[in-house]
Amino acid sequence: MAHTHDAHSHDADALCDVAHGEAATGDGDRTLVAVFASPVADYLLRYGADLGFRGILFEPDPRRSTAPAGFEVVTAPPADLDGTADIVLTDHHRPELAAVLHELLGYKCRWIGVMGSPRHPAPYLQALAELGARAEDIARVHRPIGLNIGSRTPPEIAIATLAGLLADRNGRPGGFTF
Repeated sequence: MAHTHDAHSHDADALCDVAHGEAATGDGDRTLVAVFASPVADYLLRYGADLGFRGILFEPDPRRSTAPAGFEVVTAPPADLDGTADIVLTDHHRPELAAVLHELLGYKCRWIGVMGSPRHPAPYLQALAELGARAEDIARVHRPIGLNIGSRTPPEIAIATLAGLLADRNGRPGGFTF
């Protein structure tokens, strides 16, 4: 049975072509930096690659710097972080969180977020202020992150986070509102 596009606009036709594997899915200008080695970081990098992200694990502690095979691992922020980079800090309990976040705020990244429960205060806010971060830079940090789907496991958290990044990147609210 042939698929028809009579009721669709040209934009819908283009999206259908992508869904059916008949068109390119993007220009590959996305970078995803997962900060701190963790199970969530592993899933973010693996699933992000399927979504066209160039994945990098930024782990400041060389003893912990492991990532899934095929991904770049760095112990300092990559020099080429720019407006194509989305940064996700995956462990809000790390003692160096504020210092690492303060350093990352010096880059012109597209998006920066810290995982953590919205029911608890963000532990880095006061520390960032004490490190001299400007209020407008602190305001760039997103928390909570991802779509609110009730995720509990590392793969679910990674999916919710990536879905939230895609919605934000595409100017969409996420969820089922079209």
